[in-house]
Amino acid sequence: MTFLDIFSKKQRKSSEQKTKILIDNREKNSLIPSLLKSQGFEIEFQQLPVADYLINNTAIERKTISDFKSSIINKRIMSQLLELKQYPKYFLILEGIEKEDLYEGILHENAFRGFILSIINEYQVPLIFTKNEKDTAKYLSVLANKKEKSSPALRATKILLSEKEQLQFILEGFPNIGPATAKKLLEHFKTLKNLVNSSEEELKSVVGKKSEAFYKIIHFEYK
Repeated sequence: MTFLDIFSKKQRKSSEQKTKILIDNREKNSLIPSLLKSQGFEIEFQQLPVADYLINNTAIERKTISDFKSSIINKRIMSQLLELKQYPKYFLILEGIEKEDLYEGILHENAFRGFILSIINEYQVPLIFTKNEKDTAKYLSVLANKKEKSSPALRATKILLSEKEQLQFILEGFPNIGPATAKKLLEHFKTLKNLVNSSEEELKSVVGKKSEAFYKIIHFEYK
């Protein structure tokens, strides 16, 4: 090996550019972008329609534990998971297991466990738990350092729900009504009008004890 060969190899290594990481504007308040930048990655903030980070056409949605619980309550997480799947590769990061209790707060612990299982089994979205922002940044840097074949950039968009999906989305906003129960109600009553006008006895025959809270709230008088 000649001196010239050694020099040329060093030149090639030093001139290698690290992967550009696209980051949603909402992540500017996080420490993660600065941590990635300190490792030599080129970062670019954009208003991403889908995901918080895009690395080599892998879409990553990042949520703190508390934000994740809130997004389950308001059903936002469901459309976000579907939107992620527009990319060939994707995963969800749940951040904060070092400082937050998974099973305390606004969501019952079994509801939390149930939705984790839904993410994996029904939505089929890979899930990673991280301790904190530093840990999250390490996962992203490892991903960005993986050399993959380049592929055309994708233009993901917000997903508009179909009419059937909108009906299910509305029902899942009621207490104790998950995806399976919502589907069962729609298959039986066909329309929201039929459902709202049904008797408590008929509701109970379809979904059992879950009907009590549902019937109570649809007949609650707003004053």
